[in-house]
Amino acid sequence: MASRGGLLGSAQPTASELALDAFQTGGRKVVSALGMIGDLAAMVLDALWSTGSAIAHRRFSWTEFFEQTWFLISVCVLPTLLLSIPFGLVFVIEVGSLAQQIGASTLIGAVDAIGVVQQAAPVITAILLSGAGGSAICSDLGARNMRDEISAMWVMAVDPIERLVAPRLLATVVVAVLLNGIVAFAGIMSGYFAAVYILHSSAGGFLESFSTFGQVTDVVQSTLKAALFGILAATVASHQGMNAKKGPAGVGEAVNRSVVITGVTLFVLNVLVTQIFIVIVPPKVL
Repeated sequence: MASRGGLLGSAQPTASELALDAFQTGGRKVVSALGMIGDLAAMVLDALWSTGSAIAHRRFSWTEFFEQTWFLISVCVLPTLLLSIPFGLVFVIEVGSLAQQIGASTLIGAVDAIGVVQQAAPVITAILLSGAGGSAICSDLGARNMRDEISAMWVMAVDPIERLVAPRLLATVVVAVLLNGIVAFAGIMSGYFAAVYILHSSAGGFLESFSTFGQVTDVVQSTLKAALFGILAATVASHQGMNAKKGPAGVGEAVNRSVVITGVTLFVLNVLVTQIFIVIVPPKVL
Protein backbone atom coordinates (compact mmCIF):
# COMPACT_ATOMS: atom_id res chain seq x y z
CA MET A 1 0.00 0.00 0.00
CA ALA A 2 2.82 2.35 0.85
CA SER A 3 4.54 1.73 -2.46
CA ARG A 4 1.28 2.21 -4.35
CA GLY A 5 0.60 5.44 -2.49
CA GLY A 6 4.09 6.61 -3.27
CA LEU A 7 3.63 5.91 -6.97
CA LEU A 8 0.27 7.63 -7.07
CA GLY A 9 1.57 10.55 -5.12
CA SER A 10 4.64 11.12 -7.28
CA ALA A 11 4.77 14.56 -8.84
CA GLN A 12 3.79 14.76 -12.51
CA PRO A 13 5.63 17.25 -14.77
CA THR A 14 3.73 20.49 -15.17
CA ALA A 15 2.92 22.17 -18.47
CA SER A 16 5.65 24.73 -17.96
CA GLU A 17 8.23 22.00 -17.33
CA LEU A 18 7.17 20.15 -20.46
CA ALA A 19 7.38 23.36 -22.49
CA LEU A 20 10.82 24.12 -21.05
CA ASP A 21 12.03 20.61 -21.88
CA ALA A 22 10.73 20.90 -25.45
CA PHE A 23 12.39 24.31 -25.80
CA GLN A 24 15.71 22.97 -24.55
CA THR A 25 15.51 19.99 -26.91
CA GLY A 26 14.77 22.27 -29.86
CA GLY A 27 17.60 24.58 -28.86
CA ARG A 28 20.07 21.71 -28.75
CA LYS A 29 18.97 20.61 -32.23
CA VAL A 30 19.34 24.14 -33.59
CA VAL A 31 22.82 24.46 -32.08
CA SER A 32 23.76 21.08 -33.52
CA ALA A 33 22.49 22.11 -36.97
CA LEU A 34 24.42 25.39 -36.84
CA GLY A 35 27.53 23.50 -35.77
CA MET A 36 27.15 21.13 -38.74
CA ILE A 37 26.76 24.09 -41.11
CA GLY A 38 29.94 25.60 -39.69
CA ASP A 39 31.79 22.30 -40.07
CA LEU A 40 30.62 21.99 -43.69
CA ALA A 41 31.70 25.55 -44.49
CA ALA A 42 35.09 24.93 -42.91
CA MET A 43 35.51 21.70 -44.87
CA VAL A 44 34.59 23.44 -48.14
CA LEU A 45 37.22 26.13 -47.58
CA ASP A 46 39.80 23.61 -46.39
CA ALA A 47 39.15 21.26 -49.32
CA LEU A 48 39.32 24.07 -51.90
CA TRP A 49 42.53 25.43 -50.35
CA SER A 50 44.05 21.95 -50.12
CA THR A 51 43.17 21.24 -53.76
CA GLY A 52 44.74 24.45 -55.01
CA SER A 53 47.79 24.07 -52.78
CA ALA A 54 48.34 20.45 -53.76
CA ILE A 55 48.09 21.24 -57.48
CA ALA A 56 50.40 24.24 -57.14
CA HIS A 57 53.02 22.26 -55.19
CA ARG A 58 52.68 19.18 -57.45
CA ARG A 59 51.58 16.81 -54.73
CA PHE A 60 47.99 16.40 -55.84
CA SER A 61 46.88 12.76 -56.05
CA TRP A 62 46.04 12.59 -59.76
CA THR A 63 45.75 8.80 -59.65
CA GLU A 64 42.99 9.05 -57.04
CA PHE A 65 41.37 11.85 -59.04
CA PHE A 66 41.18 9.83 -62.27
CA GLU A 67 39.95 6.74 -60.43
CA GLN A 68 37.17 8.71 -58.74
CA THR A 69 36.27 10.48 -61.99
CA TRP A 70 35.92 7.23 -63.88
CA PHE A 71 33.92 5.68 -61.05
CA LEU A 72 31.49 8.61 -60.92
CA ILE A 73 31.06 8.57 -64.69
CA SER A 74 30.43 4.82 -64.74
CA VAL A 75 27.71 4.96 -62.07
CA CYS A 76 26.01 8.22 -63.12
CA VAL A 77 25.92 8.49 -66.92
CA LEU A 78 23.29 5.85 -67.66
CA PRO A 79 20.90 6.88 -64.84
CA THR A 80 21.32 10.50 -65.94
CA LEU A 81 20.24 9.72 -69.49
CA LEU A 82 17.38 7.52 -68.33
CA LEU A 83 16.09 10.36 -66.16
CA SER A 84 16.72 13.36 -68.42
CA ILE A 85 15.08 11.99 -71.58
CA PRO A 86 11.66 11.22 -69.99
CA PHE A 87 11.81 14.47 -68.05
CA GLY A 88 12.29 16.49 -71.25
CA LEU A 89 9.45 14.63 -72.94
CA VAL A 90 6.97 15.05 -70.09
CA PHE A 91 7.98 18.65 -69.45
CA VAL A 92 7.44 19.75 -73.05
CA ILE A 93 4.26 17.70 -73.50
CA GLU A 94 2.60 19.19 -70.41
CA VAL A 95 3.65 22.78 -71.05
CA GLY A 96 3.20 22.46 -74.81
CA SER A 97 -0.37 21.21 -74.47
CA LEU A 98 -1.25 24.27 -72.39
CA ALA A 99 0.58 26.55 -74.82
CA GLN A 100 -1.39 25.15 -77.76
CA GLN A 101 -4.67 25.79 -75.95
CA ILE A 102 -3.88 29.49 -75.60
CA GLY A 103 -2.39 29.77 -79.10
CA ALA A 104 1.25 30.10 -78.06
CA SER A 105 2.66 26.87 -79.45
CA THR A 106 5.67 28.70 -80.90
CA LEU A 107 6.92 29.41 -77.37
CA ILE A 108 7.53 25.75 -76.55
CA GLY A 109 11.19 26.08 -77.52
CA ALA A 110 11.64 29.00 -75.12
CA VAL A 111 10.14 26.99 -72.30
CA ASP A 112 12.48 24.11 -73.11
CA ALA A 113 15.49 26.41 -73.17
CA ILE A 114 14.72 28.08 -69.86
CA GLY A 115 13.27 25.10 -67.99
CA VAL A 116 15.68 22.37 -69.02
CA VAL A 117 18.96 24.25 -69.45
CA GLN A 118 18.65 26.63 -66.51
CA GLN A 119 16.83 24.56 -63.91
CA ALA A 120 16.37 20.87 -64.68
CA ALA A 121 19.86 19.95 -65.90
CA PRO A 122 21.90 21.02 -62.83
CA VAL A 123 19.27 19.77 -60.36
CA ILE A 124 19.04 16.32 -62.00
CA THR A 125 22.83 16.15 -62.11
CA ALA A 126 23.15 17.03 -58.43
CA ILE A 127 20.49 14.56 -57.31
CA LEU A 128 22.11 11.69 -59.19
CA LEU A 129 25.61 12.62 -58.04
CA SER A 130 24.40 12.79 -54.46
CA GLY A 131 22.48 9.53 -54.65
CA ALA A 132 25.01 7.45 -56.57
CA GLY A 133 28.41 9.14 -56.29
CA GLY A 134 27.96 10.91 -52.96
CA SER A 135 26.74 7.80 -51.19
CA ALA A 136 29.76 5.88 -52.49
CA ILE A 137 32.14 8.60 -51.29
CA CYS A 138 30.46 8.71 -47.89
CA SER A 139 30.51 4.94 -47.43
CA ASP A 140 34.17 4.72 -48.53
CA LEU A 141 35.32 7.40 -46.09
CA GLY A 142 33.05 5.99 -43.39
CA ALA A 143 34.62 2.56 -43.79
CA ARG A 144 38.09 4.12 -43.60
CA ASN A 145 37.06 5.94 -40.44
CA MET A 146 35.67 2.72 -38.98
CA ARG A 147 39.07 1.05 -39.55
CA ASP A 148 40.82 4.09 -37.97
CA GLU A 149 42.61 4.89 -41.24
CA ILE A 150 41.72 8.58 -40.91
CA SER A 151 43.25 8.74 -37.42
CA ALA A 152 46.33 6.88 -38.65
CA MET A 153 46.79 9.45 -41.43
CA TRP A 154 46.68 12.28 -38.90
CA VAL A 155 49.26 10.46 -36.75
CA MET A 156 51.57 10.10 -39.78
CA ALA A 157 51.20 13.84 -40.55
CA VAL A 158 49.24 13.11 -43.75
CA ASP A 159 46.34 15.49 -44.25
CA PRO A 160 43.27 13.36 -45.11
CA ILE A 161 41.52 16.42 -46.53
CA GLU A 162 44.27 16.85 -49.10
CA ARG A 163 44.82 13.13 -49.70
CA LEU A 164 41.22 11.86 -49.73
CA VAL A 165 38.72 14.73 -49.93
CA ALA A 166 40.44 17.00 -52.47
CA PRO A 167 40.62 14.41 -55.31
CA ARG A 168 36.99 13.41 -54.73
CA LEU A 169 35.91 17.06 -54.64
CA LEU A 170 37.62 17.92 -57.92
CA ALA A 171 36.39 14.72 -59.57
CA THR A 172 32.81 15.43 -58.51
CA VAL A 173 32.95 18.98 -59.87
CA VAL A 174 34.37 17.83 -63.22
CA VAL A 175 31.81 15.04 -63.58
CA ALA A 176 28.99 17.37 -62.53
CA VAL A 177 29.86 19.86 -65.28
CA LEU A 178 30.12 17.09 -67.88
CA LEU A 179 26.88 15.43 -66.81
CA ASN A 180 25.13 18.79 -66.82
CA GLY A 181 25.94 19.20 -70.50
CA ILE A 182 24.70 15.68 -71.24
CA VAL A 183 21.45 16.26 -69.35
CA ALA A 184 20.84 19.60 -71.08
CA PHE A 185 21.48 18.14 -74.53
CA ALA A 186 19.29 15.08 -73.90
CA GLY A 187 16.51 17.24 -72.46
CA ILE A 188 16.59 19.62 -75.43
CA MET A 189 16.54 16.82 -77.99
CA SER A 190 13.73 14.95 -76.23
CA GLY A 191 11.79 18.21 -75.94
CA TYR A 192 12.26 18.88 -79.64
CA PHE A 193 11.04 15.38 -80.46
CA ALA A 194 7.98 15.81 -78.23
CA ALA A 195 7.14 19.23 -79.65
CA VAL A 196 7.50 18.27 -83.33
CA TYR A 197 6.39 14.63 -83.50
CA ILE A 198 3.94 14.36 -80.58
CA LEU A 199 2.40 17.83 -80.33
CA HIS A 200 2.82 18.43 -84.10
CA SER A 201 4.29 21.87 -83.53
CA SER A 202 6.44 23.67 -86.08
CA ALA A 203 10.10 22.73 -85.98
CA GLY A 204 11.04 26.21 -87.18
CA GLY A 205 8.93 27.84 -84.47
CA PHE A 206 10.54 25.67 -81.81
CA LEU A 207 14.05 26.56 -82.93
CA GLU A 208 13.19 30.23 -83.41
CA SER A 209 11.76 30.66 -79.91
CA PHE A 210 14.62 28.61 -78.49
CA SER A 211 17.21 30.89 -80.09
CA THR A 212 15.23 34.05 -79.27
CA PHE A 213 14.81 33.48 -75.54
CA GLY A 214 17.90 31.35 -74.95
CA GLN A 215 21.00 33.25 -73.87
CA VAL A 216 24.63 32.43 -73.34
CA THR A 217 24.14 33.29 -69.70
CA ASP A 218 21.73 30.35 -69.45
CA VAL A 219 24.62 27.99 -70.16
CA VAL A 220 26.88 29.90 -67.76
CA GLN A 221 24.24 29.76 -65.05
CA SER A 222 23.63 26.05 -65.59
CA THR A 223 27.35 25.23 -65.55
CA LEU A 224 27.95 27.32 -62.42
CA LYS A 225 25.05 25.61 -60.66
CA ALA A 226 26.39 22.18 -61.60
CA ALA A 227 29.84 23.06 -60.23
CA LEU A 228 28.39 24.44 -56.99
CA PHE A 229 26.14 21.41 -56.58
CA GLY A 230 29.12 19.14 -57.20
CA ILE A 231 31.08 20.91 -54.47
CA LEU A 232 28.09 20.60 -52.17
CA ALA A 233 27.56 16.89 -52.82
CA ALA A 234 31.24 15.99 -52.40
CA THR A 235 31.67 18.10 -49.26
CA VAL A 236 28.57 16.81 -47.49
CA ALA A 237 29.42 13.19 -48.37
CA SER A 238 33.03 13.59 -47.21
CA HIS A 239 32.01 15.33 -43.98
CA GLN A 240 29.42 12.71 -43.07
CA GLY A 241 31.78 9.87 -43.98
CA MET A 242 34.72 11.17 -41.98
CA ASN A 243 32.48 11.81 -38.95
CA ALA A 244 30.45 8.60 -39.18
CA LYS A 245 29.95 6.49 -36.08
CA LYS A 246 31.89 3.27 -35.80
CA GLY A 247 30.18 0.19 -37.18
CA PRO A 248 28.07 -0.64 -40.26
CA ALA A 249 24.99 1.02 -38.77
CA GLY A 250 26.88 4.28 -38.28
CA VAL A 251 28.10 4.27 -41.89
CA GLY A 252 24.59 3.59 -43.16
CA GLU A 253 23.19 6.46 -41.12
CA ALA A 254 25.91 8.76 -42.45
CA VAL A 255 25.05 7.84 -46.05
CA ASN A 256 21.36 8.56 -45.44
CA ARG A 257 22.14 11.90 -43.82
CA SER A 258 24.46 12.94 -46.64
CA VAL A 259 21.82 12.29 -49.32
CA VAL A 260 19.09 14.09 -47.36
CA ILE A 261 21.24 17.10 -46.47
CA THR A 262 22.46 17.47 -50.05
CA GLY A 263 18.94 17.15 -51.47
CA VAL A 264 17.51 19.83 -49.19
CA THR A 265 20.45 22.22 -49.47
CA LEU A 266 20.73 22.10 -53.26
CA PHE A 267 17.17 23.40 -53.70
CA VAL A 268 17.90 26.33 -51.37
CA LEU A 269 21.15 27.03 -53.21
CA ASN A 270 19.35 26.73 -56.55
CA VAL A 271 16.85 29.43 -55.55
CA LEU A 272 19.62 31.77 -54.38
CA VAL A 273 21.71 31.39 -57.55
CA THR A 274 18.64 31.78 -59.78
CA GLN A 275 17.59 35.01 -58.06
CA ILE A 276 21.11 36.41 -58.31
CA PHE A 277 21.26 35.71 -62.04
CA ILE A 278 17.80 37.22 -62.58
CA VAL A 279 19.04 40.44 -60.99
CA ILE A 280 22.34 40.47 -62.87
CA VAL A 281 21.03 39.26 -66.25
CA PRO A 282 17.30 39.98 -66.66
CA PRO A 283 15.41 37.50 -68.87
CA LYS A 284 14.50 38.45 -72.42
CA VAL A 285 11.02 39.77 -73.16
CA LEU A 286 9.08 40.07 -76.39
